[in-house]
Amino acid sequence: MRRLLTVAILLLIETFLNAATPPADTVALWDGYKVKHAKEVSLLVYEPEHPSGVSVIVCPGGSYHWLDKEVEGREVGAWLSERGITAFVLFYRTVGVPEFIWHTRVVFRGKRHPDMITDAQRALQWVWERAPQYRIDRDKIGMMGFSAGGHLVMSAACYSDTRFLEATGITTDAPLKPAFVVPVYPVVTMQKPYVHKRSRRGLLGDNNQHKKAMMDSLSLEMHVKEDCPPVFLVNCIDDPVVQFQNSVLLDSALTQRGISHRYLQYETGGHGFGVNENLGSPQSRGWKHEFLRWLKARYPEITD
Repeated sequence: MRRLLTVAILLLIETFLNAATPPADTVALWDGYKVKHAKEVSLLVYEPEHPSGVSVIVCPGGSYHWLDKEVEGREVGAWLSERGITAFVLFYRTVGVPEFIWHTRVVFRGKRHPDMITDAQRALQWVWERAPQYRIDRDKIGMMGFSAGGHLVMSAACYSDTRFLEATGITTDAPLKPAFVVPVYPVVTMQKPYVHKRSRRGLLGDNNQHKKAMMDSLSLEMHVKEDCPPVFLVNCIDDPVVQFQNSVLLDSALTQRGISHRYLQYETGGHGFGVNENLGSPQSRGWKHEFLRWLKARYPEITD
């Protein structure tokens, strides 16, 4: 009975997170390709009336188990497009509620790394190839991610030289490296004592989540490259979900490698606030205005 109640609650949560109606321009990202669970992957396009040429691929969070498609997805896409930034909200493959409850990936592969980073690279390729259609600059395609989505967008920066797309049969001239990265209250490490265990299990799978080689390979503080793109990093000390030290580890790695970045650490705000004006704290809600200032300093063509 307790297990059934847990399933019902999680399904209700997932329904709530996905409640809003998506915009009309929805792209089936793997249409025409033989990719497992391809129907789960889509890109929602938010075109501004007066595009600045700058674009952002948005990756919602959800512990690699599900996605907060509304607060960390559609709301963010709309907010960016209202400011002249073309937004592409990526709904990437995640584990799902049944697998979370019953641990079926002990027997079946299910969805796990590298599915998520492959979806991210596919989004980068798709946007890069269609940049003229959306009046965006190919050199100004950034990524923004929340929680586990923050881990995903930083993974795109750290592992851009690894062509995960090739396993799907795709070869492309697209660089597959974002022009800038915005991880917001991100998952960073797969190591104790600061690991977010649910995200680690979601990403690595039930059989691999404690294997040292796998944990090392996806602990991003260990893999920041010297050519990492600029980073705008945000989190809160009172985050009850992902320990704030995750961002501290990433900030230290970026500093050690001399990567241009800005780190905003707020005392209050918690987790899961996105760009919503009713979530987080008055302090943490200021992150998006600081982000716009940071982005405008790089791309003056953006007008608020």
